[in-house]
Amino acid sequence: MPSSKITLFSQVLQLVDRVSFQKIVNKYQSDKHSKGINSSTHLVSMLFMQMSDCHSLRDISMGLRSVKGNLQHMGVGKVPSKSSISYINKSRRYDVFRDLYFALLEKYEASVQRRRKYARRLKRKFFVMDSSVIPL
Repeated sequence: MPSSKITLFSQVLQLVDRVSFQKIVNKYQSDKHSKGINSSTHLVSMLFMQMSDCHSLRDISMGLRSVKGNLQHMGVGKVPSKSSISYINKSRRYDVFRDLYFALLEKYEASVQRRRKYARRLKRKFFVMDSSVIPL
């Protein structure tokens, strides 16, 4: 599929190695008493919150409901409700996400370092356009 057809959100999710993530989940048994919302759905929900600048559990839940058709491709079977997100944030241990962070850092750190070295060698100016929204 061409990258122009893939959303930025799904591109970020593709960077997460699902096999490594599942090994971490199995290590901590974080899906043992998950009550329908597994660690993968929790990860997608929290990444969605960060990328869409959600400010409440309702924003997360309603935002995920609005893209429900696309979530099937991201491994999310059921969109979590506000109360489910609250429960999993309170009860699920952070160890899974900490280990995932360090696994991703280890995997991608070398490529980031190569890009930084390349950027220092550029002889001409280049411009970066920022498309972030400034709320008024």
